[in-house]
This record gives sequence, structure tokens and C-alpha cells, in this order.
Amino acid sequence: MFMAQRRRSRGGHGARGTGRILAAALLAAASCSAMAEQALPRTALRVCADPFNLPMSNREGEGYENKLAELFGQRLSLPVVYEWFPQRIGFIRNTLRNNETEDGSYKCDLVMGVIENFELAATTRPYLHSSWALVYVKGRGLDYIKSQDDLKNLSDEQKAALRIGVWDRGPGTDFVFQNGLMEQATPFQSMSGDARENPGKIISRDLVEDHINLTFVWGPIAGYYAKQIKDQEIVVIPMRNEPGLRFDFQISMAVRFGEKAWKDQVSKLIADNQGEIDTILADYGVPMLPLVLRGSGSDDDDDD
Repeated sequence: MFMAQRRRSRGGHGARGTGRILAAALLAAASCSAMAEQALPRTALRVCADPFNLPMSNREGEGYENKLAELFGQRLSLPVVYEWFPQRIGFIRNTLRNNETEDGSYKCDLVMGVIENFELAATTRPYLHSSWALVYVKGRGLDYIKSQDDLKNLSDEQKAALRIGVWDRGPGTDFVFQNGLMEQATPFQSMSGDARENPGKIISRDLVEDHINLTFVWGPIAGYYAKQIKDQEIVVIPMRNEPGLRFDFQISMAVRFGEKAWKDQVSKLIADNQGEIDTILADYGVPMLPLVLRGSGSDDDDDD
């Protein structure tokens, strides 16, 4: 089959001519797309967001991603308009890639927080670098734990006293498994059937009410709830990477593949306003690591 295709392609000028015409058509289409992107002025900053996902975002505008959207809206002199959808399977398809509108326009143009080099969209330069954290309530018998090494080196008697809340997936769960602590683990679903449930409730409800006495949570969530809970002191210990276990991640914003001019504009907004971004994140108790800039973000020519 492959050889037959090769012979046909060598058979004359027709195949080569068709290839040239196709290449020219694709180039023209790409040029038109780029021109259209530049020619259409934005009338609003249209943000794709989760309505129930503090500390990142909610419908009331109380999350740090809401505040970042407001900041960018001010810099662009545009109102901020949201397209709401729970951030779970189908989020990108139903928001950033959704053009099932009367005029064929997309429902929103910017996701405020995705992991750096996210596979389903083109990512900007990162604006946040944080890590997962070990979390417990101070004064309940675990104050001797100051690091993940302390947790790994517990005596059998100390291990028996643990009630560890673990997600069905995530680096905290891998850590518990690798260190022989699964007998002390209580499983939690990372995505329940209720869109209003979010990972922070493992702290504000299960940890505070002593259903569990230790858990692992993404740092921005841990820091936020530690700051919000007033009647208990929540200890937040950032986790460091170990061989085969990564706990730190950088967070970028995301646009559709192929929208390079828009991606570059958002990256510049991040760079120009990083100081104010850091201030907003600090107000939410987000533990921050130094940013590592590896490039402008993910490639723009991937349509998967």
C-alpha cells in the first residue's frame, strides 16, 4: 500500500500540482484566520470559569481568578463576562471550544487557571508556581510533624493514630501508598456528582470536624482555607518533590489553539502585572514558589 502510494505520487505533475494548490490554500486560510483575529475588536473579556470553585472562582466573583479577570478587564478597558461550567470532564469542550451560538462565536475566550502546558488548549506564560501541601489542625496531637520526612518516619504507634484523607488520584495519594500508610487512609472522590462540592471542603468540613486528622491538598486551596477558618489553626506544610513524585506545578492561563496574537497579549498582561498578581494571590493565602519561565507557553498549532 505504501509503495503504491509512493509510485502514484511520482507519476507526474498532477500530484505535485495538487500538493502546491493545497499548501497555498492552507497558507491563505491561516493568513485569513490571523487577520480575522487581529481585525475583530473585543467588546468584552469573556472568561470561562467554574461557578463553585473557591478559592479560584465562583459566581459571586469571590475567587482569586475572578480578581485576576477584573484586573485584566481594567487593563484592557473591557467588561468581564463569564461563561459558567463546572471545571471537570467536558469543561473546555463546553466553554473555550464551544461555538454553538447564534452567530457562531465562541462562548468565552480565556481560562484563568490551567496547569502549564495543558494539553487541551494553548497556554500562556505561567503566573503561579505552588505545590501540594500536607495539612492538619494544630493542637490535635500531630504538632510534631513539621515536614513530609517526619510523616515518613513515624513509629507504628504514631501511624496507628493517623486518619488520612486521600483523593482517588493525586500526588498525595501516591505519597501515602509509597510510604505504607494506606491502612490509615480514608478515600475521597476528587469529582462527586454535586458540582457544588469542591476539594476545599476536605479541610473546612472533614478535617475541622475531626473525621480525618491529616490530608494532602493543592497549596492554593490549603492556604486559602487555613486563612478563612478562624476558630482553629490550620497547619499547611508545602510538599517538596521526591524521586518519582512531583508535588509542585506552575499555573498558566489558556486560550484556543491557533490564537497566537491573543495568547501573546495575555502573556504580556501577566508579565506586566505580575506584581499585582502576586499581591492578589498573597491576599488569598496562596503559598508561592519562584516562577520558572521556560518559554511563552504551549504550542499554538495543536488542535487535539
